[in-house]
Amino acid sequence: MKEMRKDACQAGQNAEKQKQGGNNQTMEPKILFEDKDILVCEKPAGVPVQTAGVGRQDMVSILKNYLAGKEGCSGVPYIGLVHRLDQPVQGVMVFAKNKTSAARLSAQVTDGRMEKIYQAVVKGSPKEDKGSLVDYLVKDGRTNTSSIVNLKTKGAKKAELLYQVLSRKDGRALLKIQLLTGRHHQIRVQMAGAGMPLEGDRKYGNPSEKSGAYVKLCASKLGFVHPVTGKKLTFSCEPWFVQQEEWA
Repeated sequence: MKEMRKDACQAGQNAEKQKQGGNNQTMEPKILFEDKDILVCEKPAGVPVQTAGVGRQDMVSILKNYLAGKEGCSGVPYIGLVHRLDQPVQGVMVFAKNKTSAARLSAQVTDGRMEKIYQAVVKGSPKEDKGSLVDYLVKDGRTNTSSIVNLKTKGAKKAELLYQVLSRKDGRALLKIQLLTGRHHQIRVQMAGAGMPLEGDRKYGNPSEKSGAYVKLCASKLGFVHPVTGKKLTFSCEPWFVQQEEWA
């Protein structure tokens, strides 16, 4: 447990340096699994998955540097991005190491076969221990936000999730959330729309949230079929906010 807390602390420190632009050293990725076809890792909170920013590290460049530094690597390593996590969000991600694997993993994302389980801390406490949310969302590319709209709204896409209360504390709740669809900022938008904004979320929760705070949302479990072997694989990580604060 001490080692896990140390890892979480280090990840937070690295993410803070990223945000301040003061980290010129390449971050060491936390690899959960790797073979010749795929690479599974834990993305720290605060690190973008991919960015066009010059001199700013993201998961794609970090993993390319990691592979380039391995013995026997020649040329520019291939890292196929098949799904995303918001920059403030920690969690398990799978990347493809060749185009065939990328296409097969992307197909699992598209048809809903990739299992995505999250944990989050919300303000407020659901009346029921289990529930579901179904909404229609529209993304605004200009502001990089999504909003709940009427189903007849042009561009509206159905968003659906299931949630379960794991613990309640001080007017807040620790939730387990399963995404049934994969929309832009879906969990953050839907929970806020249901009157249970995520703690630390200034964009969809409370703008007066402490500046620099990370959204208490983690992609804690990822399940998928290996694109080559066909074996079902499942990986998980412990949310930094669960390690930081004791929940019954």
